[in-house]
Amino acid sequence: MWSYQAWRNRRILSRSSVDESVWMGLFERMPLLHRLNLEEWGRLRELSLLFLHAKAIEPVQGLELGQEQRLLIAVQACLPILNLNLDWLDGWVEIIVYPDAFITRREAVDGAGVVHTHRNILGGEAWLRGPLVLSWRDIEASEPGQNLVIHEIAHKLDMLDGRANGYPPIHKQMIRQEWSAKFTAAYDDLLHRCNRGEESGINPYAAENPAEFFAVCSEYFFQSPELLARIYPQVYGQLSLFYRQSPLPESD
Repeated sequence: MWSYQAWRNRRILSRSSVDESVWMGLFERMPLLHRLNLEEWGRLRELSLLFLHAKAIEPVQGLELGQEQRLLIAVQACLPILNLNLDWLDGWVEIIVYPDAFITRREAVDGAGVVHTHRNILGGEAWLRGPLVLSWRDIEASEPGQNLVIHEIAHKLDMLDGRANGYPPIHKQMIRQEWSAKFTAAYDDLLHRCNRGEESGINPYAAENPAEFFAVCSEYFFQSPELLARIYPQVYGQLSLFYRQSPLPESD
């Protein structure tokens, strides 16, 4: 059956030109892509080109980004939605990229009516119905289990129901109570470990709040899935269902 959206996507893709050497350079640079088969890699490439057509990447403070750098952002942004679709990233269009960590200032009013200004240094930030803000240095400095772009995209997915709380709009076939119970148990375990000064197993930033726990676990799901599956197997299982990714084969 003919579809305008499919026709439009084909038209966009036919007008997009990326040398094969650029794609292969990106593939070799990112080990997290090595788990993809040829069909998945082909779909991710197409999604990334459609993403770049739909989103405006705006480098600031003198930063310059070429085609390969923009594709690097797009490929990582689209990996979480590889088995969903690009509609999951609707509602915002701009990605602002700083050369390095950036400073934010927020005002808050306490119970006495006094306004306090809080200054934070961040590597990334996702705004509700607003832009994605990233630090290029932090994008390039991905470590095992950590991926800034995937982290902030996870926040965007979490915000689809209007707020970031660690409960994204899950699929109809998933059971909300199971998601809540398994994520809550794992989050409480992480808080317990951190409060006792024990080794957390994952980035302790995940203990900040349930939204950060979901985003950090999403990073590990794509970047270091074996580690997440070992530490929090039930969370790994729920993320497999949410991202519609085949779970890791069970070890003998």
